[in-house]
Amino acid sequence: MRILIVEDEVKVVEFLRMGLSEAGYEVEAAYDGQMGYRLALAQSFDLIILDVILPGMNGIEVCHKIREINSSIPILMLTALGTTDDKLDGFNAGADDYLVKPFEFTELLARIKALSKRSRAGFLTGSVLKVADLELDLNKKTAKRGDVTIELTAKEFTLLEYLMRNKGKVVSRSEIALKVWDISFDTGTNTVEVYINLLRKKIDRNFDTKLIRTRIGLGYTIDTD
Repeated sequence: MRILIVEDEVKVVEFLRMGLSEAGYEVEAAYDGQMGYRLALAQSFDLIILDVILPGMNGIEVCHKIREINSSIPILMLTALGTTDDKLDGFNAGADDYLVKPFEFTELLARIKALSKRSRAGFLTGSVLKVADLELDLNKKTAKRGDVTIELTAKEFTLLEYLMRNKGKVVSRSEIALKVWDISFDTGTNTVEVYINLLRKKIDRNFDTKLIRTRIGLGYTIDTD
């Protein structure tokens, strides 16, 4: 598995390169946004680790531009900016996950593993999932509600798939973290809530019937009732 690191701090790059290489990954590095963007287009990578604060072109811009060309490659934002607004900026740019510095290397490996898994335990077979007028095509990796096509990042798609596979069932944040992110739930993070809000904006905001429901203290469900 080939990973591109776009990070301007040399010490961070060398730390990541050494750890990821020991874990069996092939690593390429870029030290500014322009170089990172060019490498992402010129070579084939399985995952991109992208810092936000970069010289030349910031990580948000790089992510946007990569997504214009490649909508499927997993992108993990790695940055010291950890507010909800910062995370939303990254997610809206097309990032699939967000890890705040400083972090444990084992957590980074867990995120990489989760992002790189193309199929997850617990998902049932079936090529098209439907809830009301919402359809998710698992083969084409597309989503639409009625006649409206909905653009989703890879992680948004996986989260929506999990909710739709569990139609009518209330799933907790810890269940979502385990099945979608492949990590144990950390009560100090709000990643699940951020992604739920992103999905709501895309599949519910412009429609009369709201599908994603919050059960306070219990979790989330998708249904028409």
